[in-house]
Amino acid sequence: MIFEYHPETDMLYIKLIEGVSTESEEIAPGVVLDFDEHNRVIGIEIEDASKLIDLSKLELRALPVVHLILTERASVKA
Repeated sequence: MIFEYHPETDMLYIKLIEGVSTESEEIAPGVVLDFDEHNRVIGIEIEDASKLIDLSKLELRALPVVHLILTERASVKA
């Protein structure tokens, strides 16, 4: 599972599994589910994420995490 925040658009995308989105459905204002060809939810898009979610904290509870990969995108300013 991958959480990816795009500050320029204030969009949070949660990729649940690898796959290609073949259909999307807005299930609530600003919340879109992406489905693959087998009708499985592969991702969740949340628009205006910083207005809906506290993005400063991520807490994992009772997950069987074997490998935890932390990455930080470096911002380059000229």
